[in-house]
Amino acid sequence: MTFLPLPEWAPHHAVWIGFPSAADLWEDDLGPAQAEVAAFAAAVHADGKGEEVWLVAADESAAGAARSLAPFAKVIVEPFGDIWLRDTGAIVAGTGTNRRGQGFGFNGWGGKYELEGDESIGERLAALASLPYSKADWILEGGAIEGDGTGTFLTTEQCLLNPNRNPGFGKEEVEERLKQDLGATRVVWLGDGLENDHTDGHVDNLARFIGPGRVAIPEAVPDDPNAAIYADAAETLLDADLDVVAIPSPGRIERDGEIIPASYMNFYIGNAAVVVPLYGAPNDALAVEAIQELFPDRNAVGLRADHILTGGGSFHCISQQVPA
Repeated sequence: MTFLPLPEWAPHHAVWIGFPSAADLWEDDLGPAQAEVAAFAAAVHADGKGEEVWLVAADESAAGAARSLAPFAKVIVEPFGDIWLRDTGAIVAGTGTNRRGQGFGFNGWGGKYELEGDESIGERLAALASLPYSKADWILEGGAIEGDGTGTFLTTEQCLLNPNRNPGFGKEEVEERLKQDLGATRVVWLGDGLENDHTDGHVDNLARFIGPGRVAIPEAVPDDPNAAIYADAAETLLDADLDVVAIPSPGRIERDGEIIPASYMNFYIGNAAVVVPLYGAPNDALAVEAIQELFPDRNAVGLRADHILTGGGSFHCISQQVPA
């Protein structure tokens, strides 16, 4: 039986959040990234008004830091390569006693970052949560797809048709797999993701469902390196008869002279809060205000994510919700 994942705004029992653990990966950003993750976890927990927070640390040293910074959270110690649980964790589908974890093959985003433990962390976390688990025989990261709970999914051609994931797969094969494993009834294909996104264009940096058939995407600012990508995505979504809501883009964000894939779209929708990554850009406050209008029953919280982004992602990338 195929279980359709609930949309992210459906009630959560808990959320797994990856906690930065490897000093050799994070170097000088380790402590600051841990602080940013703890602040994100606190916003999601919302003094008990949100879901349970399960921080996942790779070793006891990191677990100690997690307990100190986030005493409200449950800390799970399980070895992993890095914190991107949206991509390595199980996608939990179904509700109540019918919940189960659906896993997929993982090859380090097309062989770029293959780290020990990432290929099995999803199954181990599902087992600790007493969730039945199955694993599909193809490569898929959770950040590469976005569903609205009705069977409609968004993805990008740049990622799911990339030969570094599933060589030889075309759209028809991918759509059939998404139907079999996640209950998809319709797949809307966007083109490319953000410039210099090492995930090869994950859709959760570009377009996010905010309701059934309703999608938020960034709106370009002057000198925006992703202006053409945003325009192409908007046209495709409108052609697919989806309702499109524009959110101001952070624009050109650089580190050491290189454009980085900063996006307000990497927000996480929790029970009590929608947590938006910020980058010190002029549109930070405007983006939080715009997202607040989309979720009047939740508190939109903007938090800096500069140090997390040095690892390549943000709040949505490090989290994976467990439906109620």
